[in-house]
Amino acid sequence: MSQTTLLALDGLSCGHCVKRVKEALEQRTDVEQVDVTIIEARVTGAATGAELIATVEQAGYHASLQQSDIHPKPDPLPDSDLQPEALTADTQQLPAPSSTDSHQLLIDGMSCASCVSRVQNALQQVSGVVQARVNLADRSALVLGSVTAEALVHAVSSAGYHAEVIEDDQLRREKQQHNARRAMRRFSWQSALALTLGIPLMVWGMFGDNMMLTASNRSGWLVVGVITLLVMVTAGGHFYRSAWRSLLKGAATMDMLVALGTSAAWLYSISVNIWPDFFPMAARHLYYEASAMIIGLINLGHALEQRARQRSSKALERLLDLTPPSARVVTEQGEQTLPLSAVTPGMTLRLTTGDRVPVDGDINQGEAWLDEAMLTGEPLPQQKSVGDALHAGTLLQDGSVLFTARAVGKNTTLARIIQMVRQAQSSKPEIGKLADRISAVFVPAVVAIAVLSAAIWYFVGPQPQLVYTLVIATTVLIIACPCALGLATPMSIISGVGRAAEFGVLVRDADALQRASSLDTLVFDKTGTLTEGVPRVTDIFTFNQIDEAQVLLWAAALEQGSSHPLARAITERANNQTLPVTEQFRTIRGLGVSGTIDGVPMLLGNSALMHQHQIDTAAVESVVSAQAESGATPVLLAAAGQVVAVMAIRDPLRTGSREALQRLHQLGYRLVMLTGDNPATASAIARQAGLDQVIAGVLPDGKAQAIIQLQQQGHQVAMIGDGINDAPALAQADVGIAMGSGSDVAIETAAITLMRHDLNSVADALAIARATLRNMKQNLLGAFIYNSLGIPIAAGVLYPLTGTLLSPVVAGAAMALSSITVVSNANRLLRYQPPKY
Repeated sequence: MSQTTLLALDGLSCGHCVKRVKEALEQRTDVEQVDVTIIEARVTGAATGAELIATVEQAGYHASLQQSDIHPKPDPLPDSDLQPEALTADTQQLPAPSSTDSHQLLIDGMSCASCVSRVQNALQQVSGVVQARVNLADRSALVLGSVTAEALVHAVSSAGYHAEVIEDDQLRREKQQHNARRAMRRFSWQSALALTLGIPLMVWGMFGDNMMLTASNRSGWLVVGVITLLVMVTAGGHFYRSAWRSLLKGAATMDMLVALGTSAAWLYSISVNIWPDFFPMAARHLYYEASAMIIGLINLGHALEQRARQRSSKALERLLDLTPPSARVVTEQGEQTLPLSAVTPGMTLRLTTGDRVPVDGDINQGEAWLDEAMLTGEPLPQQKSVGDALHAGTLLQDGSVLFTARAVGKNTTLARIIQMVRQAQSSKPEIGKLADRISAVFVPAVVAIAVLSAAIWYFVGPQPQLVYTLVIATTVLIIACPCALGLATPMSIISGVGRAAEFGVLVRDADALQRASSLDTLVFDKTGTLTEGVPRVTDIFTFNQIDEAQVLLWAAALEQGSSHPLARAITERANNQTLPVTEQFRTIRGLGVSGTIDGVPMLLGNSALMHQHQIDTAAVESVVSAQAESGATPVLLAAAGQVVAVMAIRDPLRTGSREALQRLHQLGYRLVMLTGDNPATASAIARQAGLDQVIAGVLPDGKAQAIIQLQQQGHQVAMIGDGINDAPALAQADVGIAMGSGSDVAIETAAITLMRHDLNSVADALAIARATLRNMKQNLLGAFIYNSLGIPIAAGVLYPLTGTLLSPVVAGAAMALSSITVVSNANRLLRYQPPKY
């Protein structure tokens, strides 16, 4: 016997995970229908719960049995894009959190892409970790999986770094800001101290004795050498400590290159100072200023980079600022102000003019006007009264209400948005993983190049070989530090995702941004996406001497109790009249419904339903065709085997849809409508909207197949839908874009969610995706060019032309400048404005 089984899913993180689980379940011969979101799967068929769980496990994910019964999922009503349960109140609530836990870690000690790889590998090796995302830009890690915080901290510590787990957003924010200010102050004074010594020494070298050791200045330079050592330990001690820890762990990082370069310069100089007789006269050159200047310049670069990085997180900080720190709770003893952490579901809270909503809830007394622009993009205040929902972070502009807390803490819509933004900022696109692969071997390769270059200059270079060997080795080590390489991708992602959030565009992961930047075809769902999603019965044509009032009673009786948009249009037109009882009711998938009223068999649906039951529609075909061609959806009512009425239901285009679609055309996209409506109606709406192609008459299960066919034709496809019933197509598309504010599937399944129900947001999202990928490529290209040119120049390839070698001090300045350039370029995204046409 066929049954419907509900599984709780664990380990899914994006639309592609949803697609893999769905495909695995659909391959079973004992499965009839599968609906999958990121947190659950609803499976109809003969398979047992244990068999389905085993299938999910084989696909690489986890599942547990939530519910199993013998009642199959209701079939959809006629010709529409939405299923009957699509718009019920329950589906508009946020879903329960996934059984996969998440932990936020602040990481201390990371300095380059090599550190990121090491920390990430350490975290992913912990049992129970599903995914670990380590971000160099904000020195943090996001870990998904069922694992203890202590195990994660231990893994990071074993890798040679320090970690602290902070789950509370506000505490994390305060700690991160405190760490950033402390780091900036530390880098600033360390830089000032090193440059205070290094600059005078460099100036003296240029205009004094050229830093050459003689019998008369030997004692003075020995004092300078000791002072330089003290400065190196004080201002650059973190480089040497980090390098030592990395060496003990068998790793190689940027700090090791700095430590090797500055140590080599100082050790050579102090050796010349103490044992001058062992060195030819021409080789008695001192490099104390190089050690001090390199440490000073790199610390200065870190300080400036830290300051620029703080700017890139401001978009997320502005979201955090929307949540007030406390709430006014109404009790039997009166009102009291409680910290937000003390508010629990079921409490009654008061809001007055000027307050921000602290938690999600429902109004039980009063009336107010709320600014919900941060969620919906709607610029005008919205009137709210008893029974209406409130969302955390929105602003009460006028009025006073009492409301009952429904979702608090991390379960509010705003908290879910913040979590989504943070996850996206911590993710890596495919192009960014290239930098990770390179960084894994970069530092050892640089050390090898430095040693090889030094050896070549020692054996075949000009006199004095020792000096040239030292300069070559030190300069190669310093200029090759992969700071810019490690920052190139995460800085662009943090800035791009943050800027997108300001436009109401929520990106699930950075890979979605990369895929979105290469799209050429946009596929739109019709109902609720291109149209208002509120269809109305505009015309009723009756036949066989049946009057309009009787038609409405019969049609409304068949549709009563359904939340389907077409059903609601019919029942609303019936104007709450007393309806007859419907017996033997059943839905006929993709066609309509049937039932018996007062002993008379009834059919309500499209022409295909009538043809399936051998009902002659010749007398009404002209009406059906005319209404379809004008953009209406014709719904036929048959009684006792004869068509007695045709109802025309219209769902008008959204305000501004045509202008937004023209903008997308000008951006170079091909626009397609994908709908379950009949071809004539769909074509009429497509003509109004200015679309390129219509795929109509598609059953809900066929939408994903339509996407596959477009992909097989070589198109890069985005699916834009309401995020509820379009989940299979959203998951199948290269990029799924969900319209609407905060629905469960919109947040949990789509790669990109648009909080503003405006098609202009689609153009904004795609423009920001292109700009972010372009910025990423600029950063990566700049970092690669810097290292590709810098290392050969440092190795002395230009010496035959110029007769000089690159100074280690210049190499240090170039290395610091490369990081600052990458961060500054990424911050340009914070001012990016999508083009308007």
